Amino acid sequence: MSGAEWAVVRDLLPVPGWLAGRGGRPEGFCHRQMIDAVRYLVDNGIKWRAMPSDFPPWPRVYAFFARWRDTGLVGELHDRLHQAVRRAEGRGPEPSAAVVDSQSVKADATVAHTSRGFDAGKRINGRKRHLLTDTLGLLLAVLVTPASVTDRDGARALLPAATGRSRRLARVWADGGYTGHLTDWTAQHLGLVLDIVRRGEDVRGFQPLPRRWVVERSFAWFLRSRRLVRDYERRTDTSEAVIRWSMIALMNRRLAARPHRPAAPSAG
Repeated sequence: MSGAEWAVVRDLLPVPGWLAGRGGRPEGFCHRQMIDAVRYLVDNGIKWRAMPSDFPPWPRVYAFFARWRDTGLVGELHDRLHQAVRRAEGRGPEPSAAVVDSQSVKADATVAHTSRGFDAGKRINGRKRHLLTDTLGLLLAVLVTPASVTDRDGARALLPAATGRSRRLARVWADGGYTGHLTDWTAQHLGLVLDIVRRGEDVRGFQPLPRRWVVERSFAWFLRSRRLVRDYERRTDTSEAVIRWSMIALMNRRLAARPHRPAAPSAG
């Protein structure tokens, strides 16, 4: 991280238990070193054992990564940065609309057979990333499943968790893969309007569709992190944590590059 990026993220870091007087062992390395190491791994797609000597030893970095994954601290940091970016863009801290989609990626040999599947539509053997973003393309919720899980089934597991955290959420845009019983289910159980954006029958080639292109751009952002080009993780929650770390780096850079000026929040 640059000095400007560290200045942004430093005040948003969760407070360790030992520093807040809740017990626990003090950490041997500062958070900036650990976050730099994790971001280097996500951005360059290296193995844990290939961590450069400039960073702390890889077992300590992995222990930091695993602890933040298991205790939800990476999600807490992500949500704080997300609210800061929305305020900087003149939006409210919680969105009222979102976009949902999925992405199937090939799985490495390290991924167990029990947590992978075959996406017959895209002919991919691996995992599927179910993503919910706000209208800025920023991550709201992510769920990693075997690629054989349908978009509708993935959304039924993804959307309840998102509505629990974003109570203002009222409308979700989706593609034709989410048609069917899911539309009525979201209205009855979640109070959400699921708006299907369809592709025109006479359209040939690529065409950015209203609202749907936002989440497609988010997938493109993730693929700039080499660790996310494929799924290399043994556990699905590790894959979800890597996705959050990729978005943390993106939001951190965006806030650091933005001139400091307060913005009045607006709905959206």
